[in-house]
Amino acid sequence: MNHKELLEEAKKARLKSISPYSHFAVGAALMCKDGTVFHGANIENASFPLCMCAERTAIYSAILAGKKKEDFVALAVVADAPRPVSPCGACRQVMSELLNKDVPVIMGNLKGIAKESKVAELLPYAFEESDM
Repeated sequence: MNHKELLEEAKKARLKSISPYSHFAVGAALMCKDGTVFHGANIENASFPLCMCAERTAIYSAILAGKKKEDFVALAVVADAPRPVSPCGACRQVMSELLNKDVPVIMGNLKGIAKESKVAELLPYAFEESDM
């Protein structure tokens, strides 16, 4: 599966979003070495700090299914935004710990505009286990 196809999977995931407060539906798709793709969507509730982002939903679902850090090969995230949607700080921290630093992160929007980065580039000074 190429990165364009992975963005299409993220668009499918976006349709599962529960975003009654922000009205900003986000979808994510995490691809594994074996070809498995895990969907994630943002899920909101009235207690805003307890909301969950699409990227973390996809990553946590994969981990709960038995996947490991070395299994992940690419993550795509998409939203209806004027430019490619970028992961929030919390998602960047989770990605820096649970995905390898060289994993591509494909950020897109519904207009077909996409930008690619690496996990390490999104959070160059990540808080790590060695910092504790």
